[in-house]
Amino acid sequence: MKSYSNTYIFIFATVMVIIVATLLTFVAETLRPYQEKNVEVEKKLDILRSVGLAAEVGEVDSKSLYVEKEYAENITKSLVINMDGEINEDVDAFTVNLKVELAKAPEDRMLPIFIYTAPDGQDVVIIPLQGKGLWGPIWGYVSFEQDMNTIFGAIFAHAKETPGLGAEISEDFFHEQFSGKKIFDEGEKFTSIKVLKGGTSPDDPHAVDAISGGTITSVALEEMLYDCLGNYELYFKNKSISHE
Repeated sequence: MKSYSNTYIFIFATVMVIIVATLLTFVAETLRPYQEKNVEVEKKLDILRSVGLAAEVGEVDSKSLYVEKEYAENITKSLVINMDGEINEDVDAFTVNLKVELAKAPEDRMLPIFIYTAPDGQDVVIIPLQGKGLWGPIWGYVSFEQDMNTIFGAIFAHAKETPGLGAEISEDFFHEQFSGKKIFDEGEKFTSIKVLKGGTSPDDPHAVDAISGGTITSVALEEMLYDCLGNYELYFKNKSISHE
């Protein structure tokens, strides 16, 4: 049997590692544009779903083309503000990484906003959310009526929450509870939305039912709502900011 020296084996292994690494890098770089496009489409889809649009996405031949068309036709404006409600004209809202922004000091954060013009002419303001669930990131979008208080719609999603438990934050029955809820009390104090275990009264304008068996995810979602929406408090209160 032919034997190989340790030097030969080392050189052979090194060459193979280099070849495999090069191939993997090539594949990763080749696929990167497609992956980035998929992320963009999913983000636009979530924004649309927060205002009740893109309901036919599961029935179309091309998800990407359908979402792009719906987004272009319905999301009429986007902007970036700071915590004082001042608009930053130099930044594209869609490119803002909210996770990165939330890691900054509050005064340095760039806060994206998306605007949907409803058929009745109402401007619906869409706010992105980012948080941490039980097993991984959770995120979502909450949209508001022109009073900047009443929730128009909401959607939430997750990366790794437990199926049948915390993962149900992504289900329509959970999202539907948020429509009509309010984030300010009668004294205009910011309350956000409570996610209550054990059920809440349908008449409570500031609370929804938590996910059964998903206590930790529900708490995380409540914290996400409070922390993220709180960044926009001055914007919500400042009715003089124009969306035109």
